[in-house]
Amino acid sequence: MKLLVLGLNHKNAPIDIRERLAFGPDIIAGALRDLTGCQGVCEGVVLSTCNRTELYCAAHDGAEEEIRRWLSGFHGVEHERVNPYLYAHTDRDAVVHLLRVSSGLDSLVLGEPQILGQVKTAYQTATDCTATGKLLGRLFQHAFSVAKTVRTETAIGSSPVSVAFAAVNLARQIFSDLSQQTALLIGAGETIELAARHLHHNGVGRIIVANRTVERAHDLAAQFDGFAISLTEIANHLPEADIVIASTASPLPVLGKGTVERALKKRKHRPIFMVDIAVPRDIEPEVGELADVYLYTIDDLQGVIDEGLRSRQAAAEQAEEIIAFHSTEFMAWLRSLDAAGLIQDYRHRAEELRDEVLARAQRQLDAGKSPTEVLSFLAHTLTNKLLHAPSSRLRQAAREGEADILEAANELFQLDQTRPQTAP
Repeated sequence: MKLLVLGLNHKNAPIDIRERLAFGPDIIAGALRDLTGCQGVCEGVVLSTCNRTELYCAAHDGAEEEIRRWLSGFHGVEHERVNPYLYAHTDRDAVVHLLRVSSGLDSLVLGEPQILGQVKTAYQTATDCTATGKLLGRLFQHAFSVAKTVRTETAIGSSPVSVAFAAVNLARQIFSDLSQQTALLIGAGETIELAARHLHHNGVGRIIVANRTVERAHDLAAQFDGFAISLTEIANHLPEADIVIASTASPLPVLGKGTVERALKKRKHRPIFMVDIAVPRDIEPEVGELADVYLYTIDDLQGVIDEGLRSRQAAAEQAEEIIAFHSTEFMAWLRSLDAAGLIQDYRHRAEELRDEVLARAQRQLDAGKSPTEVLSFLAHTLTNKLLHAPSSRLRQAAREGEADILEAANELFQLDQTRPQTAP
């Protein structure tokens, strides 16, 4: 039995290929049944995100080609078109790969935490479908533990590496407790959605989403228990906002100095933290001249992002060391399974020999031989039978100069400690 990872990701496959090989939530259960039904596949987990599709399998030798063809066939894509984009990792390389994926080291954004949740969901789904067993069960639990270690012992996720993350990180520095703050998000695109997620994750008290299309604003706000307004309503709600993050596609500013001044007066000059991510700008530059406004533009955040990337790169090096250590630890456990099977087989064979010789000894007692004679026969015969195969192999090793086998036997049976010492 071997571990095998087969897949593709954002690094080596174009988006049109990734789209065609993606597994939606509604087809995962059926896919797992099909996958584990492939010849030589005993266990399976399907991990499918916007950036990767990967199959984790416990399989017998020779199953890789079968899995490759299953993946393309399941999605109805020509095998020859898919195959060049697929990578495969086995055994230790497979362990290292899963540990790196779970820890965010293989992500589009280095150190992003969402992937661990996606890996956990993929494993839980496979477990619910009875597609996992002892091997993948131990591997994935090990991966979750290592990912937690990487998070706690390195700074891999603490430094901002996206505009949205940097903006929220600055807000946390200005308002140490976001639970008492209201955030006004202007726009409803990807960056604003990401900012909303970061704010929600950090416990912001309230979220207001303003957008030209109110329906889109409502869809986004509903995800975070917020409420939606149109752009024309911003002036009415700005006095409530402690944090403003703007990112629209408007060619002209949507927030002017006069509007902000009136809001500050109603707020009795409590400060407002503003981030203008848009290009062209959504907030008039003159707003930054107001005494109670902390206004940052995308250029201001770039330095924070660059520093964050450098910090995460340094943390990634630490994480790689942690992963190297724990992958070695897992492989030691995996090898112990082989030893356990070997020991079990050896004990079974020894018990068979014991029963055989014991039966012969019992017949001798029944025939009237003395117990002393029968015990001598039992000890001599059983010793010879147990040592026959190992002795023959050691003689062969000596004839053929296989010093490693002789040395292993010497260590295994501790012969140096038991052999009588000869006089000098």
